[in-house]
Amino acid sequence: MTDDQITYRHSGLVCTDHTLDVPLDHARPDGPGISVFAREVVAEGMEGRELPRLLWLQGGPGGRAERPNAAGAWLRRALKEFRVVLLDQRGTGRSTPADRTTLAGRADAAQYLTYFRADSIVRDAELLRRRLQGDRPWTVLGQSFGGFATLTYLGLAPEGLDRALITGGLPTLTGHADDVYRAAYRRTVAANDRYFERYPLDRALAARVATHLADHDVRMPSGERLSVRRFQTLGITFGTASAFDSLHYLLECAFVPGRGGPVLSDTFLRGVDSVVSLAPRPLYAILHEAIYAQGGRPTAWSADRVRAEFPEFDASAGGPLHFTGEMMYPWMFDEDPALVPLKATADALAHRADWPALYDLDRLAANTVPVAAAVYRQDMYVDHDHALTTASRVRGLSTWVSEAHLHDGVKADPGVLDRLLSLAQD
Repeated sequence: MTDDQITYRHSGLVCTDHTLDVPLDHARPDGPGISVFAREVVAEGMEGRELPRLLWLQGGPGGRAERPNAAGAWLRRALKEFRVVLLDQRGTGRSTPADRTTLAGRADAAQYLTYFRADSIVRDAELLRRRLQGDRPWTVLGQSFGGFATLTYLGLAPEGLDRALITGGLPTLTGHADDVYRAAYRRTVAANDRYFERYPLDRALAARVATHLADHDVRMPSGERLSVRRFQTLGITFGTASAFDSLHYLLECAFVPGRGGPVLSDTFLRGVDSVVSLAPRPLYAILHEAIYAQGGRPTAWSADRVRAEFPEFDASAGGPLHFTGEMMYPWMFDEDPALVPLKATADALAHRADWPALYDLDRLAANTVPVAAAVYRQDMYVDHDHALTTASRVRGLSTWVSEAHLHDGVKADPGVLDRLLSLAQD
């Protein structure tokens, strides 16, 4: 493993960039390798102090780590007492990229991506920890999918952890993807109800947009066609604090006068494209169901199959239009140009049956690492009941159930991290 590092200053921060070569398959350390990127951040004036390190594991899968020039509430709070390590998980950010360009030419793309799940991310983190601080453990803060990875960390390498903090990221330990999406559709129906209760006039407006899309070949400024079902995926943002308002203000500028009558505006279509396009994070689509895959049962496009149990989301059924949530569908690999070259890869992963376990249930039951988790009652992305069941199976895990925060609570309110640090010390 090599470690090339660069240190620089900006915006009151001292940043050190690390690029490390790691094995693709950690069971074959002499086999093919990839690189992972991490940025260590410390508040200016504190760089000479002996501060403990905190590793941030972001949500996803497939999203790069937060950049410090747009620091969320958690990062501003963490920098008061930690050196913060921002790891671009495999395939994201400045780590070896995995997208339509780099994957399309690989005959083994599906097999290659089996090494991009939480178990490999944890092993990368362990190599990074040893490089930065030897045998000393560090604190990990896992948000959403980062919380899933933190549970994998507790089972795989607990000796590397001083404390584990989890926000909106306690998954089912043993449930199938069908269980995850069945619960997710119920939460998404409830989120739609809350949205249209806040903005009741938007129900008719959303239906009008859907009717227009069904009757016309509408192209976004990128040239991509906007279908009704793709329009429905705008609900993926419903789980964050400002999402309802953002969608409302997008819908209010949907129509402008055209030669033959109202047409959808470029302002609206560009705003839709910025949400529905998966070009910046293709792994989010490819691996979304794979992060739940364990044992001998494939996911088999779980979200698409389970959707049939919820007729509310059938836009052709004649009822009120409902937006979908955090679900990936096979048709996305026909309609999103960033995903089209990856269709065969995604389908192969969906039908793979030999996934290894992600969680060591025995080690979690005997855990000795202090763990604190924020569970959000109205979390649209991670099921509240699944989270509490998982919490009960991890020895020494303290939970804080918040009625006030949504899934991005740790990014919106520094008090969330304060609460977790306090819980992990009790």
